Amino acid sequence: MTSQSTSTVRTIIANATVVDGSGAPRYVADVVLENGLIHSISTAGTYPGGDDVIDARGLVLSPGFIDMHAHSDLQLFLNPDHYAKLSQGVTTELLGQDGLSYAPIDDVTLAGVRQKIAGWNENPADFDFNWRTVGEYLDRLDQGIATNAAYLIPQGTVRAMVRGFGDGEATAEEVSAQQEVIRAAMEEGAVGMSSGLTYTPGMYATTEELTQLCSVVAEFGGFYAPHHRSYGKGALEAYDEMIELSRATGCALHLSHATMNFAPNKGRAPELLGLIDRALDDGVDITLDTYPYLPGATTLSAILPSWASAGGSQTTMDRLRDPHTLAQIRENVEIYGSDGCHGVVAEWETLEISGVQNPELDGYVGKTIAQIAQNNGTDPFETFVDILLRDKMATGILQHVGHEENVQAIMVHRTHCGGSDGILVGAKPHPRAWGTFPRYLGHYSRELGLLNLEQMVHHLSGRPAARLKLVDRGLVRVGYAADLVLFDPETVNATATFENPRQAAAGIQYVFVNGTAAIKAGTPTGALAGRALRRTPEGTRPTS
Repeated sequence: MTSQSTSTVRTIIANATVVDGSGAPRYVADVVLENGLIHSISTAGTYPGGDDVIDARGLVLSPGFIDMHAHSDLQLFLNPDHYAKLSQGVTTELLGQDGLSYAPIDDVTLAGVRQKIAGWNENPADFDFNWRTVGEYLDRLDQGIATNAAYLIPQGTVRAMVRGFGDGEATAEEVSAQQEVIRAAMEEGAVGMSSGLTYTPGMYATTEELTQLCSVVAEFGGFYAPHHRSYGKGALEAYDEMIELSRATGCALHLSHATMNFAPNKGRAPELLGLIDRALDDGVDITLDTYPYLPGATTLSAILPSWASAGGSQTTMDRLRDPHTLAQIRENVEIYGSDGCHGVVAEWETLEISGVQNPELDGYVGKTIAQIAQNNGTDPFETFVDILLRDKMATGILQHVGHEENVQAIMVHRTHCGGSDGILVGAKPHPRAWGTFPRYLGHYSRELGLLNLEQMVHHLSGRPAARLKLVDRGLVRVGYAADLVLFDPETVNATATFENPRQAAAGIQYVFVNGTAAIKAGTPTGALAGRALRRTPEGTRPTS
């Protein structure tokens, strides 16, 4: 593979149907790329001579898609071709999601975080984590990645650095220490802060603690992207807490994977959208992202109650081995509803194993906890605990709890952006990791007509670019970075399925990252033209 930051030849994309990312009507033009930028846009058939001419007759040229919820924090290094995202037309990703990632970090916290999110990014024993600050992590990205990447400060990781993985309220001194860590990270180029408020240790933060942290993010013009406290029972109250926090601090709010899942929320998307619309009308700055699928994806350990997960993976496993404590956990999970499971009683038939670290458990992938228990002649809860212990808490799952009417209602909202929430690891990951963006274009735009093509491309490019304050991306404009996708509007679609999730999109012919072809005539080139995108007072951009 080669590392490049700009194109070395002039590329002409002739006779392209341009859907420019603004929502404006399409038009036909010749678009010239040079030195990593869009050099000119002219009437079709009038392009100057060039080294590389692509006849784009019948194809759509759009801005590269922006994945507002990516879990590629290590995968950009471990699998640098990053075909899962490039093959969808993704040219920029937002990392540091759900309050848990690898920067800022210290040695003790790194060990805990690596184990805790092994189901998201693996935990390679020989990988060199040669950074500790956000600035150093962004520098590492700049050494050569397939897509551009912006970064959110993970609130749970910051909390762990200051007071460990245990529960309890942070003291005033600990809150102040977290604020200083966040201030430094924002100065180094982070675009905002994320939380995982159903994941430990971030979920132990009170509203007041989060308010103090968001106040620092607001000082820098960043935004807060929470995975809030419940997507099930109590979802509307959890959304309301985040909206009121944004109102109180003036910190812009981006609601991560803004779904209304689980049985209590069937048909209730209009209530959520009414809550958001009222806040928008009051001047609260809110956007949201979703993925175009019904099941969710998380770790099996997330089903545990928060008190059982306090202190890190080893402490949690010790609790699972203690009969008295285990009985209390069972009561929480099966009778009252665990806060880790969004306040809903665990439904074992909805929890499907998507990936394991222990090869002895490979046969469980693709099966639900209920099926595994039935096949083994065991109790589902005992099966759940056995898998957690044998896999050292690293198991990934799909959670089949969504509602199509909610997905569609939220998708068409005026602040909606696309976000895959894609987990790229595991034997059978969620197909959203490979299929989110072409599924939006093919199934929901072309086949169902929920949004026309111009509107859908705006949801996937121009609108998220505005949230990230990208100064020169997200639109097809002269002088903008040449992050572009060329696709067939009649055939573009996801081919990834739950049975066979690692399948490239249909209909995407070319993907350019900073003017360099990463996908050329449907084939990956191996180019590593992506850059770290850092927040600056003037907007988010590469720094060199």
